[in-house]
Amino acid sequence: MGQTTKFDAMSIDELWVLHGTIAEVLAAKINNEKRELDRRLISLRPATNQERTRRRYPPVLPKFANPDAPQEVWSGRGRKPRWVTEKLSLGLALDDLSIVPTQRPMTMRT
Repeated sequence: MGQTTKFDAMSIDELWVLHGTIAEVLAAKINNEKRELDRRLISLRPATNQERTRRRYPPVLPKFANPDAPQEVWSGRGRKPRWVTEKLSLGLALDDLSIVPTQRPMTMRT
């Protein structure tokens, strides 16, 4: 409680100067701490400087085609195109839109 009485006795100009000094010291300490954390973060990174690249995936071939517009194709991945949704709502099965014959597992013949 003794500290607040000292501030109460100071003028507004003195308090404003003190505020500016505190802000400068605080900004310097924050910058120093940030630099130290950045230095530590860099030391934790792997020794190689090579950027990680995305793994290349082979192209995905289309598996379904619109019977009314064969140029409209879909690989079966991701969101269904509008034409697939429309055909399914008309009662067609997804196999009816297939451009790849359905592969059945081979059975052992004895």
